[in-house]
Amino acid sequence: MKKTILTIIGVLFLGIISCSEEFTENPRINVDDLDTFFLEEENVESAVIGIYDLMQFNYAVDWSSVFLVKLLPGDDANAAGGNADDQSQLQAIDDYVDVSSSNASITSVWDLFYRTISLSNLVINNIADSDLSNKNRALAEAKFMRAWCYFELTTMFGEVPLRLTVPEKAEDFGIVKSSRADIYTQIELDLTAAIADLPGKGASDSFRATKETAEALMGKVLVFQEKYSESIPYFESVINNPAIDLEANPADVWSINHEFGKESLFEIGYISTTARDWGNFAWGGRNESNLHIQLMGPRGDGIFDLTGTDLINGWGFNLPSEKLINAFEDAGDTDRKAATIMTEAELIDAGGSVNASLATGGVIWDYEGAIRIKYATKSEDTSEDGIKELNYSTNFRLFRYAEVLLLAAEAYNKDGQDSKARTELDKVRNRAGLGNINSNTSGTDLFDAIVNEKFLELAHEGQRFWDLVRWGKAATELSGTGYTSKNDLFPIPITEIDKNSELTIADQNPGY
Repeated sequence: MKKTILTIIGVLFLGIISCSEEFTENPRINVDDLDTFFLEEENVESAVIGIYDLMQFNYAVDWSSVFLVKLLPGDDANAAGGNADDQSQLQAIDDYVDVSSSNASITSVWDLFYRTISLSNLVINNIADSDLSNKNRALAEAKFMRAWCYFELTTMFGEVPLRLTVPEKAEDFGIVKSSRADIYTQIELDLTAAIADLPGKGASDSFRATKETAEALMGKVLVFQEKYSESIPYFESVINNPAIDLEANPADVWSINHEFGKESLFEIGYISTTARDWGNFAWGGRNESNLHIQLMGPRGDGIFDLTGTDLINGWGFNLPSEKLINAFEDAGDTDRKAATIMTEAELIDAGGSVNASLATGGVIWDYEGAIRIKYATKSEDTSEDGIKELNYSTNFRLFRYAEVLLLAAEAYNKDGQDSKARTELDKVRNRAGLGNINSNTSGTDLFDAIVNEKFLELAHEGQRFWDLVRWGKAATELSGTGYTSKNDLFPIPITEIDKNSELTIADQNPGY
């Protein structure tokens, strides 16, 4: 069952952050209000739920969600849409051209992560010395969320300002960038604290972070730093936990009947009960539904006839790449492929059709022969109340057990434990309907097999590009796409440089 994540308004945001304000326009805190507010356990609970609410907003705000911004630089998907100018800021990210420090989607991601960090800091700073009965749990959740945000930020932007307090006045806002090493150190500190005090999976509301979520993230953070041997105990703790397992079939992972399921470690929930229509839907606002499902559905206007499928038309963004289609077919990966993409031939066999003549200029932009099934536009995932396209309740699965197994396989392989690496890799392969990897596969060959498995398993989940960068494979895998090494990081938004007195243009990432 879904958990309605409420927008936190009222006294908590007085003088701190409003939905319409930029984080960098942070006015002075009303200390009296805060001192009073955080004396009540119920208010602390509301503040923590507010952190999740901000995270929900960041992963689904119109065309500027973290989901799309992280996904589009990879080679598993194309931006698509109506034409080359449709949401030009996303086309730029997808094609590695004209990505600027004023890119609206990149700026939105930056701002909303820092808003989430700000509210996390607010909770941490105001209850650390309290004697509230829910203090330890609240601190653990706030620190986990802060760690998640900083991990995402340093992955996408490199060195960023490390804010651990909320500035009380404008002159306190200026802060220099911190090194990635310092950011990782803080992330590890926060996750260590979170692991100690978070409850286990199933012990609380399903949308909330658990001990296992924090353990898995710690392992991932360590792998990204190439601290492979240090990561393994965290992965093993999750792998040995009987409350966590793979779903039986690939399609189950994405089914509405398996939301917050046994494979899910961190999931953002959305609802369809707000009955949004064109009169009450707020562009750029908090709608509680997941508009991105509609954005990413196969384009209508007669272009994609979906007869014979359980899909309905959307607005045409995020189409599979030919490279991904070929990878599934080369692997003989039929079960997982069916839960991820549908080729044009398969659509026609089902009774549908594709008519490119109805697209702009007679060409379906960025279409390379398939539509997406993962995070698909299905009638069962939306509501008859309001407008269907505005009321998808599909959850985003941000972190799941299959990824943990593949990260563990990578860590074992890099640590010289190839037998254990094959064991974890085979769990993912077997669920996909594939046989075990050859028992003689080891070393670099085994690593390459893990890389390919991750390409297939996590397709369209926003991991591919950032893995290619850290593996040093981006130049090879993205050859001929327009990619250059400057694209390894996004530009720091010009709004941050303009408003942060401790940053100058010299602090911008290389090439921007």
